[in-house]
Amino acid sequence: MRAAFLAAALAAVVPALAAAPAAPAPAGGCTGTVFLTIDTGHMEPAEKMADILDRHGVKATFFVANQKTRRGDGSLEPSWAPFWKRLADAGHAFGSHTWRHWSFQGDTADGRVRYVERGTGKVELLDEKGLCAELRKPEEAFRAMTGRGFDPYWRAPGGKLTERTLRFASQCGFTHVPWTPAGFSGDELPSDRFPSDKLIAAQLRDIKDRDILVWHLGIWSRQDPLWPRLDGLIGGLQKRGLCFARIPDDKRWMR
Repeated sequence: MRAAFLAAALAAVVPALAAAPAAPAPAGGCTGTVFLTIDTGHMEPAEKMADILDRHGVKATFFVANQKTRRGDGSLEPSWAPFWKRLADAGHAFGSHTWRHWSFQGDTADGRVRYVERGTGKVELLDEKGLCAELRKPEEAFRAMTGRGFDPYWRAPGGKLTERTLRFASQCGFTHVPWTPAGFSGDELPSDRFPSDKLIAAQLRDIKDRDILVWHLGIWSRQDPLWPRLDGLIGGLQKRGLCFARIPDDKRWMR
């Protein structure tokens, strides 16, 4: 991933369901609260990542798009219904990650937003109605599979935003959720320059109260998958006294 894109992604900033049962607090009480968010990806480790969450009693917030998977289908096709139903029944939270997972790349003079397909450069210009449809389409597919809709949150692919994109999304009921610098897992970074052990060591050292963590359900480009280290990260943060909450449960992330 290009450095400019990563810098932009890291810099991008800005009725809910009843709170799900939280993971047990550490014996000494919580020293802080962090928010684990997980975006869709190629989905190969999806079930195993869900197993890790179950093992630690952690509820996450998933941002969901219809992305191409290792199985050759889309992550919101009916074949994924058992997985999404499992997560919904477990009490996780869910938000929109757009339908096509393209990139927002600027506002136009005629009041629209440039929406660009990665890899091809194909451009669509979205007005408010079009952008809202792009955010709501994954919710419709998710509801058909699970019986519930999204929480009123979304995340732009790559965290890339424009002023008009934020305004359009807000007007159709979605609040954008970024991530914090310390919470950037680095699973999108090249393995040769960012080995997994160093990425996790930095997170265990730097993550603090109110940080928003971002992970993915599989990254195509990474040769040394980071996701197996999620188990150690969660356990290490819990040992530090940090508790986990879903985005809808604690508005202190909106700093």
